[in-house]
Amino acid sequence: MQNKMTDLCPLCKSPGAVFYRNDKQLYYHCDNCFGIFLDETLRLDREAEKARYREHNNDIDDKKYQKFVSPISSAIMRDFSSGDRGLDFGAGTGPVISRILKDNQFLIEQYDPFFHDYPDRLNEKYDYIACCEVVEHFHDPHKEFKLLKKLLLPEGKLYCMTELYNESIDFSNWYYKNDPTHVFFYQKKTIHWIKEKFEFRDVTIEGRLITWVN
Repeated sequence: MQNKMTDLCPLCKSPGAVFYRNDKQLYYHCDNCFGIFLDETLRLDREAEKARYREHNNDIDDKKYQKFVSPISSAIMRDFSSGDRGLDFGAGTGPVISRILKDNQFLIEQYDPFFHDYPDRLNEKYDYIACCEVVEHFHDPHKEFKLLKKLLLPEGKLYCMTELYNESIDFSNWYYKNDPTHVFFYQKKTIHWIKEKFEFRDVTIEGRLITWVN
């Protein structure tokens, strides 16, 4: 493994310092946006990343899977109506949020660079965007959050689920870092940094659910 001591943060482009390393992993911490990110040379290539996603057992009929995503699906059905338009961003191999919302007569499209690659959908505007267990996979979170903000209509909402890091967590034993496709981790301060940087009007954090308001 290389012995580089700093690397540029892919979210804010500030220098990061070594945060954690073992024989196979090297992570940096950014003191500006408080993100934690994997050394870019250790990321999987596109084909290996896609193969890893295909291993996920995301059965849209699985009640446990439906319950897992329910913080997002329930929030959308609470905040919006069936006439509003949504996007399931990073829908993956099992777009369960889309399934739940469509079963409740909601209008929602899917986009995923690997499995639902319909770039025309990134030229539209949406009332809400669901982004479930996706943001930790962003190789270029600055580009992705800029895009997500652009896709939202005024007063639109971006619903994300991810596991936030905090200092009470023993990073060396943190299960969330063991997925090789998880390349960027957020702290509460990172979430608020994103709000200010990309000019969202508001943000709330409820456990794993983060909601930005346009």
